[in-house]
Amino acid sequence: MTPDQITLLVFGIVLIVAVVLDLGLLSKTSAEISVRKALWQTLLWVSLALGFFGFMWYEKGQKLALEYLSAYLTEWSLSIDNIFVFILIFGYFGIKKNHVARALLIGILLAILFRIVFITIGVQLVREFDWILYIFGAFLVYTGVKIFTVKEEDEYDPKNNPVYKYMNKVLPILPEDVDGRFTVRKDGKKFYTNMFVVIILLATTDIIFALDSIPAVFSISQDNLVIYTSNIFAVLGLRSLYFLLKGAANKFAYLQQGIAIVLIFIGLKMLVTFFDIHIEAHISLMVIAICIFGSIGYSIQVASEKKENTD
Repeated sequence: MTPDQITLLVFGIVLIVAVVLDLGLLSKTSAEISVRKALWQTLLWVSLALGFFGFMWYEKGQKLALEYLSAYLTEWSLSIDNIFVFILIFGYFGIKKNHVARALLIGILLAILFRIVFITIGVQLVREFDWILYIFGAFLVYTGVKIFTVKEEDEYDPKNNPVYKYMNKVLPILPEDVDGRFTVRKDGKKFYTNMFVVIILLATTDIIFALDSIPAVFSISQDNLVIYTSNIFAVLGLRSLYFLLKGAANKFAYLQQGIAIVLIFIGLKMLVTFFDIHIEAHISLMVIAICIFGSIGYSIQVASEKKENTD
């Protein structure tokens, strides 16, 4: 077997085992996951991702391994931002706590399928038109600046989601969570419930986030293995991360700015290659890690200071 085939085989085995544990044996789809269990499941996914980083280093070398870790950290940080939108969606549509895990499970699996499709299209586009990477770079710089300067009143509002507006026009929707069912019959007519609406919104919202994250990964690495594995590892950890962070959304107020700086840096990193300037993988990793963990640490510090001042 070639090194690529061995790496893919290991990734596939790890993925199957992890999915069985995380989405099957460790939690019931109809029950709310406790913070303690969510912490252990999150540690499981992060440990697996880091373990795969070590395997990549051994099997593929330092450069690709560092690219993988940089891509994973970028995807992971964007996933945290994604989760805060998920919290707003569940709250707005009044999904009962014991149905949230099931909705996340289905929504995330759909999101993975959509991402695989988008990544495959992106790989083919880059292969045919390598200049498209400069468009990705410019798009990331623009997106980063936009995210950094966004005002609080411009933040995500579920009722203004275009997909939700479209569903309201074309589907008979019963605005309730009916025991976690997707459809119900009322007076002989079929209605779609809020549970169905939420699952569609989870999957399509992730697609919107993927418009930032997938170009970001392409700007970090053009290796197919790095692109697919970093994305899948980050997205599969979303469910446990949701239950871990849902009560702490206000403690990550400055993460958005950290993510914005990462996107701007990655975009510029891609653009300067036009002038034959190449930034080493370990420098990229260092910048990404400082921005992400620095913004998280600063957010927690500010939140703690505010709490002390109000007590």
